[in-house]
Amino acid sequence: MEENKQLLFIVNPIAGNLNKDQLILEVKKNIAIKGYGIELYQTSGNEDAAKMKALIKKASPTRVIVAGGDGTIKMVAEVLTEFDLPLGIIPAGSANGLAFNLNLTILPLERQIDVALGENFSQVDILDINGEYCLHMSDFGINAELIKNYQTSKIRGKFGYLLQSIPTLIQSKYPFEFQITTEKEIITKKGILLAFANFQKYGTGANINPHGNPDDGVFEIIVFKEFDILEIIKTLRNEDDLDPKFAEIIPATWAKVKCTTPVAFQIDGEYIGELEEIDVKIISRRLKIATPRI
Repeated sequence: MEENKQLLFIVNPIAGNLNKDQLILEVKKNIAIKGYGIELYQTSGNEDAAKMKALIKKASPTRVIVAGGDGTIKMVAEVLTEFDLPLGIIPAGSANGLAFNLNLTILPLERQIDVALGENFSQVDILDINGEYCLHMSDFGINAELIKNYQTSKIRGKFGYLLQSIPTLIQSKYPFEFQITTEKEIITKKGILLAFANFQKYGTGANINPHGNPDDGVFEIIVFKEFDILEIIKTLRNEDDLDPKFAEIIPATWAKVKCTTPVAFQIDGEYIGELEEIDVKIISRRLKIATPRI
């Protein structure tokens, strides 16, 4: 166990639909019972990364706990590249894809806190995409377009995503064309979505990368070739294999992708913009995350 039981608790106050004041009280109560001190930082969107780095240097915590969604966790993970600190996660965002893959979203809050303070850790890979970290999933195409539309909507949560689905499909100019270069080959593919997966599932539960492993030093490029309702339903049912006529999976340790026209792109649920080219590489076992015991 850590001798210095001081924690940095980072909260995104506007993520998701949870009452953050109640969440903070509950976390403080549980942490106090376990004998930890706590330094609280609430993100504001104003130089958060620099402020968190300064706070870590000042408070010298032995671990960091973050309450937020994928975007907040990504930001904290980028901060932690300068520090050898484990990360505990309390899923509290609109999109909790990483926490979903780590089996945290099915746990009650008290159990999530126990896991965040526990001694069971996973050393997971991270993707570096044009100098930005991707912990979970990124993609070109209709999902990124959906995220763009969702972020401009006033309705949050899964219902907000659902409301944006039909307009996104109607307005999208798919299929898109991609030239994909990996350590093994150069290929050209057309599709509605090109994903880069470090884990197996989107936060919705769609299992797009059935054999993905976040600590094997390899990521998967998944080309979704066409819009097929039956195959989409299969991914939602967590079936073990995707029909190769619908989706093709390409394992890689690095890749360069060029698009014939600018295409919407997202990283960990955050819309980045319309891009024509990206470079992707894997950073093996870069992040130490507290996870449930299996």
